[in-house]
Amino acid sequence: MRLKICGITRVRDALAAEAAGADAVGVVMFSDSPRSVTPAEAAAIFASLGPFTGRVCVSATDDPDDLAGMLALHPTAVQVYCDLDVPPGVRVIRGVGDGKIPESRFDALLLDASRGSGMHCDLREAEALVRASPVPVILSGGLGPENIGAAVAVVRPYAVDVSSGVEDSPGIKNIDKMKACVMACRGITP
Repeated sequence: MRLKICGITRVRDALAAEAAGADAVGVVMFSDSPRSVTPAEAAAIFASLGPFTGRVCVSATDDPDDLAGMLALHPTAVQVYCDLDVPPGVRVIRGVGDGKIPESRFDALLLDASRGSGMHCDLREAEALVRASPVPVILSGGLGPENIGAAVAVVRPYAVDVSSGVEDSPGIKNIDKMKACVMACRGITP
């Protein structure tokens, strides 16, 4: 099972996520979230990672200039919550708060009504979206080491995305929680 640890705000947390086995890290940008980082901070976080770790810029912005700022970092993908004119060749993870499939171009759907708040996802809605979606579905919302394994077993998504469930405080990740989350989502018992 693939796993993205989102809301990374520090290089050391990015390195810890990578060492724990995360497949990708996400940085929140152009947002009033306590997890939002500047383009310079995002660049430093991305530069610290090895070549096989995905880099995702996350934003709910609808401003094309903000999108350009994210694209300047050459992320593996952008995760957006509205229809933006993302150039061809850039992978788009389209965040949705419900099980509806948007009309815009996207390469994966992220079911996420939580947006880092820890609100639990509706597993039945997520399971239905996985069955109906023409693209891979990423499960997010209220996931942590204690419930991610059961959610994966029920929903069978392409990947999972965690943020608040592996934190000590908003934007400050906990290495033990990240390790436990990776193990739980992959069905590894300690």
